[in-house]
Amino acid sequence: MQLHDVWFVLIAVLWTGYFFLEGFDFGVGVLTKLLARDRTEKRVLINTIGPVWDGNEVWLLTAGGATFAAFPEWYATLFSGFYLPLLIILVCLIIRGVAFEYRHKRSEDRWQTNWEHAIFWTSLIPAFLWGVAFANIVRGVKIDENMEYVGSFLDLLNVYSILGGLVTLTLFTFHGAVFTSLKTVGDIRDRSRKLATRLGVVTAVLALVFLIWTQVSRGDGTSMIAMVVAVLALLAALGCNLAGREGWSFALSGVTIAAAVAMLFLTLFPNVMPSSLNDAWNLTVTNASSSPYTLKIMTWCAAVATPLVLLYQGWTYWVFRKRIGTQHIVDVH
Repeated sequence: MQLHDVWFVLIAVLWTGYFFLEGFDFGVGVLTKLLARDRTEKRVLINTIGPVWDGNEVWLLTAGGATFAAFPEWYATLFSGFYLPLLIILVCLIIRGVAFEYRHKRSEDRWQTNWEHAIFWTSLIPAFLWGVAFANIVRGVKIDENMEYVGSFLDLLNVYSILGGLVTLTLFTFHGAVFTSLKTVGDIRDRSRKLATRLGVVTAVLALVFLIWTQVSRGDGTSMIAMVVAVLALLAALGCNLAGREGWSFALSGVTIAAAVAMLFLTLFPNVMPSSLNDAWNLTVTNASSSPYTLKIMTWCAAVATPLVLLYQGWTYWVFRKRIGTQHIVDVH
């Protein structure tokens, strides 16, 4: 295995970590409208991700930075061709961060309500658009012989990509509901578990259609294995949720996300961004990668820094591991 292959795998791992962590993060944001009955319960939901949401977003920065350094042609084509959806995601993430920090700064009902609306929409929109983006990457987009995207924004909105967006939206919301039941106590925990069951059923139907479609159009034997793992893990997560085993359910929903991402990257390899115009114009791990020397330096840096980052983030989750409920919310007014 050459270094560009190694970095393709590492980038897949970074996206897996991002979707696993930011997935429940987005899901909790969506649940502030679907699950919470009053402002106190919204505060409970927000507090479950309060200590970790910004750390979760670091995985996105790392994935983007690694793509830029290891596969500059992939990065250039992706960010120019997908400029509008990625810009929308970026704006949502900025507003979302501001909403978390500013929501409690003033006591007026209208002020807090507006920021709560912002948290909901800036969680829902990126959760949907990430699925649209990755579905298009797997499906193939209009790339010419100069490695440039020559399509339009509307070309990115097709039945397959919209289905992919619905899958990520429902899967992340299910993941968030399971996380909520794992991190809360009392009535909100029971309701989140019931909601997770309903969301899981919808997710299973949508995901099965999307994964089978992907497998039939671009898959092989290894991607089939990943697809089977994703489906079985999702069904097992549903079963554990029904049994009240929130820890196992959350772990298995994470396995679902990891296996689904693995399947998408397996269907891509050795391409990183297929061309729908001509297979000869596909971006591959070879023609889109940096020089071997650059990849070698990156590998040494990643080998040193990655364990430290994982230890620090793991310690953060350990410190804030306890459940919370409405009884833990202090009326600041």
